[in-house]
Amino acid sequence: MRSSTFILSAASVLTAAAAANVPAERHAMHNSFIDSQHLWGIRGGEASSSPQGSSAHDGAAAAAKNERLTTTKKSQSSLTSPTSKILDSVHAGGASPEDTAFIGSANSNALPSLQRSQKTLVDTTTQQRDVTNNNIRSSSEAPLPVATNQQNLAEAMEEMMAQRKQLEMEIERSSEKQPQDEQNNNDDDMSTTPTKKGPLKILFLSSDTGGGHRASAEALANQFQRLYPGTTYDLLDIWSDIDSSWPYNSIKDAYKSMSASPWKWRTLYHVSNTAVYAKFADLHSYYMNEGMIREKIEEYNPDVVVSVHPTMNYIPLFSIRKVAEKFDKEIPFFTVVTDFGSGHCTWFNKDVDRMYLASEPIKAIAQKRGGVPDEKIVMSGLPIRYDFAAQADAMGDRTTDEGKAHQQKIREELNIDPNKKMILVMGGGEGVGSLSSIVNELYAKLRTQGVDATICVVCGRNEQLKGDLETRCWDTVVSQSLNSYASLKSRVVTKLLSAHASRSRRIQAALDRAAAKAAKGRDVAEVPGNVDVIPLGFVKNMAEYMVAADVLVSKAGPGTIAEAAAVGLPIMVTSHLPGQEAGNVDIVLDGGFGDYCEDPETIALEIACWLQDSQLLDVMSKKAQAVGHPHAAEEIAQDIGDTTHDLMEKKKK
Repeated sequence: MRSSTFILSAASVLTAAAAANVPAERHAMHNSFIDSQHLWGIRGGEASSSPQGSSAHDGAAAAAKNERLTTTKKSQSSLTSPTSKILDSVHAGGASPEDTAFIGSANSNALPSLQRSQKTLVDTTTQQRDVTNNNIRSSSEAPLPVATNQQNLAEAMEEMMAQRKQLEMEIERSSEKQPQDEQNNNDDDMSTTPTKKGPLKILFLSSDTGGGHRASAEALANQFQRLYPGTTYDLLDIWSDIDSSWPYNSIKDAYKSMSASPWKWRTLYHVSNTAVYAKFADLHSYYMNEGMIREKIEEYNPDVVVSVHPTMNYIPLFSIRKVAEKFDKEIPFFTVVTDFGSGHCTWFNKDVDRMYLASEPIKAIAQKRGGVPDEKIVMSGLPIRYDFAAQADAMGDRTTDEGKAHQQKIREELNIDPNKKMILVMGGGEGVGSLSSIVNELYAKLRTQGVDATICVVCGRNEQLKGDLETRCWDTVVSQSLNSYASLKSRVVTKLLSAHASRSRRIQAALDRAAAKAAKGRDVAEVPGNVDVIPLGFVKNMAEYMVAADVLVSKAGPGTIAEAAAVGLPIMVTSHLPGQEAGNVDIVLDGGFGDYCEDPETIALEIACWLQDSQLLDVMSKKAQAVGHPHAAEEIAQDIGDTTHDLMEKKKK
């Protein structure tokens, strides 16, 4: 049986975790199932006491107290203002459960350490109070002055009044100390605006398929815990966490194999993305697995279920309805589609309570393929980590003076030269793809054309690539590029003039000018550009790096595109997984904030062109910002939470 969860307020969790020096996180984020399940296509009041004192003293104390309370309320009001959305990084949440900034729900395995940390905090507070009480007791037990004659009587009375006044002040301070300490400890929590509604028990249906689905679940979970303090959540993979038979128990390995071969994945995706296949898979998986899935969900007994995976929208919904009937409660079911421009038919089950979509193209698919009615569709944007919302709010429009000043500040914090252009190159969490060749071409072309730039390369877990970039002889890279320049020059015009059907006219015009310049032999600078290459490992502060960058080079992952758009970052897409990621390329091209190219040489030529055209970069940045939705996770969580509470209240009546 799975460990039971328990509910703690967000302030208690963070305080206990700080005392224990451990992050407050979920102990077991269920791990497995992968996107090749498309093969099986499941569709679908402040207390104080003091001695009686003089009326003048009481009035002064009351006035001081009221002044303190007024100041505190003003402080709280400013911190909880709806216009202020930037959170402290700890409360904003990190990228993964391993990140100390990540806020997860507590569980029974973590209970002993949390209890110990809370006990330590209580013991410390008790000791502080004991010291204060001893001081007060010492003051009250001090020998009172004795008047030995009539002459000393007045002096004795004055000394007694002074001791009494001191005692009153110490009692006042002791009664206010603890509330003030609690206020200081909870200052960070004041930056959020939690609702007055109670905590929720949330069950996410997801799987580790490239990291995008889990990242969306974590982004939503952090927002639920901000908005509804004390909320707990779990993540369930319905195929891997039950004793399913073949082929369901082998989907993970199948996905890894097929996604590594584009033509295999393309075939699998399109064959399974049909109504006939989906219907057959629905029936087969229902008879094979529904009973086990329902039993697993009963163990969690959630208040609400949120699916962030395409194959977890049909059978789980059927099972949830049975579980709700058994427990005599309302358990709403929501689908948050984590694909951007296109999606598999298994995403779209018209019987869910509500569906959250990121773009108009995917809305059209939901209505055409799934028959999802308008009243169940919410155009929300893609849920991304709150780090990006915080940075987007802090920077604003990156083309303004304020936005550029914020970008300069972030670069300095990252030890990146603020006077150079910056290109951020990514290949996914594993650092895969033709990163090495792309970096070589970028370095050579930028240096040849006299562009001063820093190339930050996110290698992920690819330690071999990171080490190679750290020791690579860049002079040799440039020399090899110059030696082949005669043949390259004959191809420059063709490469730059080859128009995409969907490439924006503004970008194409810039490329036309660059091609004309190259044709006249004026694309080689007299002074070489000053180019640096900074290899990075697995990056957790990606929002900061995207703010620091002028251009992003990456594959067409939906989360990556949504994150770049949130901070107004132009993007060069270099590859995509056939099927669901193809539509993501269209989002970039139709949005006019980037281009698609697979050839490293052409990628480098076009990016060099972009970096030398500041007006073009500003136009692309504004177009990216128009597509971005940095607060999507917060808005989705708010809507789901309020809807769930409304249903719970109706059930009580």
